[in-house]
Amino acid sequence: MFSSLKVREFRIFWFSMFVSLIGTWVQSMAQSWLVFKLTHSAFLLGLVGFLAYLPISLFSLPAGVFIDRAVKRDFLIVTQAVFMLLAFLLAFLVHKELVAVWHILTIAVLSGIAMSIDAPTRQAMVVELAGKQHLFNAIVLNSAAFNSARLIGPALAGVLIATIGMAGCFYVNAFSYIPVLLALFLIKPVPAPVKVKNNSFFLDMRETVEFIRKERFLAAILSLAAMFSIFGAAYVILMPVFAQEILHSGARGLAVLMSANGAGALVGVLNLARLKHAASNLAVLKFCVIMFFVSIMFFAISVNFVFSVAMLFLVGFGGSSGMSIINTILQMNVPDAYRGRIMGVFVMMFTGLMPFGNLLAGTMAHFIGAPLVVFLGALSSLVLYFFIAGKYFREAVIA
Repeated sequence: MFSSLKVREFRIFWFSMFVSLIGTWVQSMAQSWLVFKLTHSAFLLGLVGFLAYLPISLFSLPAGVFIDRAVKRDFLIVTQAVFMLLAFLLAFLVHKELVAVWHILTIAVLSGIAMSIDAPTRQAMVVELAGKQHLFNAIVLNSAAFNSARLIGPALAGVLIATIGMAGCFYVNAFSYIPVLLALFLIKPVPAPVKVKNNSFFLDMRETVEFIRKERFLAAILSLAAMFSIFGAAYVILMPVFAQEILHSGARGLAVLMSANGAGALVGVLNLARLKHAASNLAVLKFCVIMFFVSIMFFAISVNFVFSVAMLFLVGFGGSSGMSIINTILQMNVPDAYRGRIMGVFVMMFTGLMPFGNLLAGTMAHFIGAPLVVFLGALSSLVLYFFIAGKYFREAVIA
């Protein structure tokens, strides 16, 4: 289950990143509370989230071009340092009672720009740290770290906000980047992939688009990641509506629902970690995708709280497992010279499109209701998956 942690470089990186992810979730929860305390505006809460993700949709692919041309470790040192400085700045502004909403919006945009470089770099660097023989296990353990932090961070944030205040939460996050920076300096840098041609930036971009267009199987896999983002994540943004108006469970019920979803995601990736042959198994991917979207559909029509909790556990299980396999298939079938750019596209598809999907879901829910929006989104995604799988997966050869 933990075979990739036997590799020194990946082990150092994984443990330090896990600490930092907890700090990031602490800051995220404290920042949301800060925005609401300053403005009492749900719109501004959504705007902060939208601005944080917007740069990822704009800059992830261009960032991938630079990632393929440089030492990935050095890029991460810069991005992690930027995250740390932004966290210290926010902590200082809150501590001195100087913070205004425009400060938070600006920091959200700058963090999003840094994330558009950081996320594809981290994805592309996994194979360098763990090696291809441990690639699947490393990707799964990265997902396990994220989902563990998603469970620990918000709970810890609640305690810290009550004890050391919001400024203290931001200081905690800022200090959590120090182990990551130390780990990165301990990791041996790997030179950028050798290029046959010295292309210009725009030619590299065009070459990437042509590569995806010709590799239809990889294009289908990337489309599946986009489906998870645009249609599969709508239930998350609309979860307060389900908790309050459908299940009548209030804030405590919302916490239980989100915890069930996170717990399912963690169990799902840990279950994958113990499997040896799931990395390139399209049958396992099919099972996970069907579980994900069918469980969302059952959640959408449920009026029973316990049943909804069970469905969200399965949603988390199928979603995290499916995305881990998608990530692995991409990385196993992409030449090293394209890895940064393809991971940039992957991050753009999965993370960068999410705010647009949330905006679409929120707008439609206003007119036809949250349950119908979530149900129709999952149903249409499932139909689209069977079309893509039938056309592109049947004759696919996995590396």
